[in-house]
Amino acid sequence: MKFNEQGLIPAIVQHARSGEVLMLGYMTEEALNITVETQQVTFWSRSRQELWTKGETSGHTLRVVSIRQDCDGDALLILAEPAGPTCHTGAPSCFFRDLDGTVESERLPAITMLTQLGDIITQRAVELPEGAYTTRLLKGGVDRIGKKIGEEAAEVIIAAKNGAADELTWEMADLLYHSFVLLVEQHVPLEAVWRELRRRHGSM
Repeated sequence: MKFNEQGLIPAIVQHARSGEVLMLGYMTEEALNITVETQQVTFWSRSRQELWTKGETSGHTLRVVSIRQDCDGDALLILAEPAGPTCHTGAPSCFFRDLDGTVESERLPAITMLTQLGDIITQRAVELPEGAYTTRLLKGGVDRIGKKIGEEAAEVIIAAKNGAADELTWEMADLLYHSFVLLVEQHVPLEAVWRELRRRHGSM
């Protein structure tokens, strides 16, 4: 790998499951070695001139899943699992402002919503908050969830035959949500579905 004249290499951190870009930091060779050894993302602070492990004070760590270098060997891509928000401002990602400084609430890419939804349902399964719709579904088990999936699938077909784009969007969102609930109830991680799709269509 190629470190610059200051002995640094830029490291982009990306959410391992959603693909959301979380932050950019710089690593020395020592910081990279520590990251590999501990599996906790560690950077070199250019302002403080010292090593620092992400989350050492806030607890919002970045657990390494995979590290890749680019084609020229002068930049790193770190796939990580964040524990809490990554940005020091409390935002999930450091990239939340437009060019004019406007704060954007939508997380990128938009498909990250699928991972967020899966995480929320998983959390509901652990906490089972009273009165929550997801809790009622989970307590109803396969029979209740399966019935809802059947209903939503039929409504998706009806919306499509009606040529109603807005209705189709609404019903498809319902179908996806209930399908995700079933996966959680069956202890099947969402990523298993992605892996199966990749296996089927990896040669496309």
